[in-house]
Amino acid sequence: MSEQDLTGRAVVVTGAGGGIGRAVVEHLLGRGADVLAADLPGAGLSAVQDELEAAVVLEADVTSLDDWGRVARAAEAAFGRLDGLVNNAGIEGAIAPIVEYPSEMVDRVLDINVKGVLYGMQVLQPVIAADGGGSIVNVSSVAGLGGARNLSVYSASKHAVIGLTRSAAIEFAADGVRVNAVCPSPIQTRMMRSLEDAMKSDELDAASIEAMLSQSIPVGRYGEPNEVADLIGFLLSSASVFLTGAAIPIDGGLTARS
Repeated sequence: MSEQDLTGRAVVVTGAGGGIGRAVVEHLLGRGADVLAADLPGAGLSAVQDELEAAVVLEADVTSLDDWGRVARAAEAAFGRLDGLVNNAGIEGAIAPIVEYPSEMVDRVLDINVKGVLYGMQVLQPVIAADGGGSIVNVSSVAGLGGARNLSVYSASKHAVIGLTRSAAIEFAADGVRVNAVCPSPIQTRMMRSLEDAMKSDELDAASIEAMLSQSIPVGRYGEPNEVADLIGFLLSSASVFLTGAAIPIDGGLTARS
């Protein structure tokens, strides 16, 4: 059996209806894992349920501790164990300069991107530990490794995800639970379409903006959701048993410029 085979392992994936989340669910199912796919109502879960029938689907809000409790109970009921968590749910929030950033959006971004990750680890880590240990993967961003113009609160939230990841890796090591973060650059998802739309002008359309942003990436293109899913699958597998507390860029060389 390959060290990256996930047969017999049960994993929760949040934000499962979005581009990266859906790719992660599909990838893990393909590796033999049992997957509970969680997301908000209307966030694409129906398509996951229809097209990836092997996944167990659950509507849940990552900002709710009660919902996290439902996730834990559903995973144990469906699979009898829990070996992994992918904290993928997140939003970009407003795209605006710091001095114009709408106050009503601050809490929303921090609640989903930071509290959602914290709550997931608080509720599910004890379950994973009790079932013999495993792996948690938190999805951060290259914006968590540096600044991001007009995305200040998003960037701050993704820095926080890395801080939580490193602290959790230290605390959970004795329980046999590893914790790592992945830091994608622009990926071909809805979030990038939203960012491109916000950047459009009379001189620049969305295609021109993608081309411009791609030029800043050494490999010359955006990443694909399945490429992020491949890395997450590795981090959930026994092939990465000595890897914890890392914040790993998956960015086509973007951060190599800094």
